Amino acid sequence: MVEAFIGLGSNLGDGQANLRAAWQRLGAVPGVTLTALSHPYRTAPVGIETSHWFTNAVGSLRTELTPDKLLGVLLAIELELGRDREHGRDRTVDLDLLLYGNAVVALPGCVVPHPELAKRLFVLAPLAELAPQLLHPQLGRTVRELCHEVEQAGQLVERNEWRAGE
Repeated sequence: MVEAFIGLGSNLGDGQANLRAAWQRLGAVPGVTLTALSHPYRTAPVGIETSHWFTNAVGSLRTELTPDKLLGVLLAIELELGRDREHGRDRTVDLDLLLYGNAVVALPGCVVPHPELAKRLFVLAPLAELAPQLLHPQLGRTVRELCHEVEQAGQLVERNEWRAGE
């Protein structure tokens, strides 16, 4: 079993409900055991033109699936929950494979660690909540160090609480 970290995002509809639905679906996949889910974070869009802010979180899991198989599961869950990759920058749910153990993977459609991981506070802040001392496999720096660096550059996120009853 390998520990993996998944980035979850949504900027259409009820972001918290969308992330919870995706997380629950992921937990139902054979060979996947969910271990933790960060708080949700409200964040401004980064890298896309939209007026819709995001709800983001990071989850950790243990898996027997290979990185490419896990990525396939993530893409299938996105599709089930209404993600339209062809026609929309906005998304009901976005699931990214951030880290897969200490592996460095470069396959068509699957690059791990996620290439933007060290640049985005909306990923680093919730990841630091779960694993602050985790080392980035290529950069050799902790998630906490990377998070602090990006915070100093002026990116902002707002930590929220999960609504009860979900």
